[in-house]
Amino acid sequence: MSELSITKKRENEKLTLFAEGRADTSTSDLLAKEAKADLDDIKELEINVENLKYISSSGLRVLMSLNKIMTGKGGKMTVVKPTKMVAEVFDVTGFSNVLNIVK
Repeated sequence: MSELSITKKRENEKLTLFAEGRADTSTSDLLAKEAKADLDDIKELEINVENLKYISSSGLRVLMSLNKIMTGKGGKMTVVKPTKMVAEVFDVTGFSNVLNIVK
């Protein structure tokens, strides 16, 4: 069984999610649920993935969905500190051209 833990930090209209573990088929719903629960009055969503060991297509779909929600309401989403493996997945899939990623 895969594990993913999400820690949240909120500062005014900015929400930072710290993802640790694996974002895959069995855990991506948790990432979506935790993020979407607090997006109503958020203008900036930052997802820190420095402790994310793995991301599958399910995890990528969640990131794309969150990005669409944020841009749709005039906000922004940034993915920060991807591990080498996660950065490679972003590059190979083309997500590095679509998402705002800060290494």
